[in-house]
Amino acid sequence: MKFEGAYTAIVTPMLSDGTFDYEGFQKNVEFQISQGITGIVPAGTTGESPTLGWDDHAAVIDKCVEFAGGRCQIIAGTGSNSTEEALMRTTHAAQAGVKAVLMVDCYYNGPSSLELRDDYYSAIADLVPEVSIIPYIIPGRTATALAVEDLAILYARHPQISAVKEATGDLERMKLTRKLCGDEFSILSGDDDLTYKMITDPEIAADGVISVMSNITPAAIEEMVSAARSGDTTKAEKLQNALSPLFGVVTVKVENDRLLPDGRTVKVMDKYRNPLAVKTLMNALGMPSGPTRPPLGKMTKLGVDTVRQAVKAVWEKNPEILNPIAEFYGIDIEKQISDDNVWQELAHP
Repeated sequence: MKFEGAYTAIVTPMLSDGTFDYEGFQKNVEFQISQGITGIVPAGTTGESPTLGWDDHAAVIDKCVEFAGGRCQIIAGTGSNSTEEALMRTTHAAQAGVKAVLMVDCYYNGPSSLELRDDYYSAIADLVPEVSIIPYIIPGRTATALAVEDLAILYARHPQISAVKEATGDLERMKLTRKLCGDEFSILSGDDDLTYKMITDPEIAADGVISVMSNITPAAIEEMVSAARSGDTTKAEKLQNALSPLFGVVTVKVENDRLLPDGRTVKVMDKYRNPLAVKTLMNALGMPSGPTRPPLGKMTKLGVDTVRQAVKAVWEKNPEILNPIAEFYGIDIEKQISDDNVWQELAHP
């Protein structure tokens, strides 16, 4: 398969008790398809895969396939730090009718690149040859990384490993990937804020993005990717600039106060990782989202305010980017953004 365009790393909406919100998920899938998204990635990091038990993980993939009904591509998240578990997930995805899977490098146990190549990616490719496998390189979360050289070897050995999701932030690595893997290999951005640069750099020539913020603005991100790939950099850059406030809050960093036992107050930097910010924003706008599963919880008021200011900036300068949410979900965007109570309820007490 050739992977190109915008793919949404879709959130897993939860009910107030933390269980999977099937109805909300169906509505979000319909929204994505209505906006022309190329594909949907269920059960990835944005979908809270680390805290999805096996039944929920399987249900998210099954329901995504069912709700999409063949109207867009599905790339199921099936990676693990266990080859056995990843194989089980990948086999299930194939049986559900999924044609491609996203497999993150093994986290925590930190295998070498050689082990990742032979005892993880290659092992699963041998046993499930009917699905395309997309390695997901994100050392900031996994503390390991498949080397570009080993990726090129995998591509030569297994034609179904014909793409990579790049979330290293290392542009030189991406240039080497293009050089070693060639023009037919797909490079997908794993960082919303780098997508434009990755596509328009001729030495990288990325083919698309697996996006977080396309949960909110699928049409605009699909349009940005399409314009950038077709060479309309003026249009693509305009959309990149309009979307940049949202891209800037995929992860939120703020200094919060801590009261020590001796009575002193100190500052501590808190880093709120995806999907907390995007789910906070979806909740604030009135889209199906619900809580994150522990240990992810709530941002402090400073964190929530950072997200609020980002969406406010987009609404004030480029309301057309958010209008599809209003039309599809029947939401008054202006009211949601300006209602202090909405945002206060989303903050850590």
